Amino acid sequence: MDASLSYPEPMVSLRELSVSFAGGRKPVHAVSGVSLEVQRGEVVALIGESGSGKSVTLRTLLRLHPERRTRIGGQVRVAGRDVLAMTQAELVDFRGKVASMIFQEPLLALDPVYSVGAQIVESIRRHEPVSAAEARQRALELFERVRIPSPERRLAAYPHEMSGGMRQRAMIALALACRPQLLLADEPTTALDATVQIQILLLLRELQRDLGLSVVFVTHDIGAAVEVADRIAVMYAGRIVEEGTARELIRSPRHPYTIALLKSRAHGALARGSRLETIGGAPPDLSALPPGCAFAERCALASEACRAAQPPVVELAPGHRARCIHTGAAAAIAPVVVA
Repeated sequence: MDASLSYPEPMVSLRELSVSFAGGRKPVHAVSGVSLEVQRGEVVALIGESGSGKSVTLRTLLRLHPERRTRIGGQVRVAGRDVLAMTQAELVDFRGKVASMIFQEPLLALDPVYSVGAQIVESIRRHEPVSAAEARQRALELFERVRIPSPERRLAAYPHEMSGGMRQRAMIALALACRPQLLLADEPTTALDATVQIQILLLLRELQRDLGLSVVFVTHDIGAAVEVADRIAVMYAGRIVEEGTARELIRSPRHPYTIALLKSRAHGALARGSRLETIGGAPPDLSALPPGCAFAERCALASEACRAAQPPVVELAPGHRARCIHTGAAAAIAPVVVA
């Protein structure tokens, strides 16, 4: 093939990723056979209930799991580099400079004994040969960019002296300090009130467009995913069960779990005073996964074939696929309108 006609490598490429943790009587299979691509400049949201494997997948992109008790299989490539083959020294250079993370709770992620400004300056100087004054000026510009009021004064503040929304903005500034190509956001709005959540989501989307970042956004809130994502991947029990554009997934969900998630949230079509639908049962034990579809015990459409073996991935439309043998029947129970 002519090199001029070849496509650039995706920013993120996962191939049959599996992650398990030792420590108990049986290994916990947190991620099982996940394949996913994130193109350059694209925002992909991973959604699902707690324990579905979203954050484990995200942290694997930076190899943040304890090495001694974690087993990782498959392929993990970021910006053309094999993450699983990196040495510890290479990982230190990779984290922050190529890929950076916004953690769920910045009060725990930020060092309490250093000012927020000092932490950003240290991060910049670790990756770039600049003076302390230059790094501080860039930290100030980052605070202004993420709209932290009185940025000069806030640089000297400690994490506990900031509000939750302010800390999250400072965490975003720290993640962007070394101009990464990939931004990983692990439920960055969970601990914030509704008004601040919207502000942070809009800020992330604005920064992504302005800087041309690739973003992987983890959330259990499908409404938040729709606000920021180009594509959505739905995870359940360590597998991606449905994937497609945000518009396609909301308008035409085809996996029973995706449909259940959509029905279990408040939306414009819900009559005042009506009760929200819930997903019955509980997620499976990740140390003893069933041979078939993990959602079968909670699914109204489940058959013996679902319980016997893993269902194949069905291509529903270009870029829209679901791991289910009942995608046709699922269409009949999908919500008609979701605001």
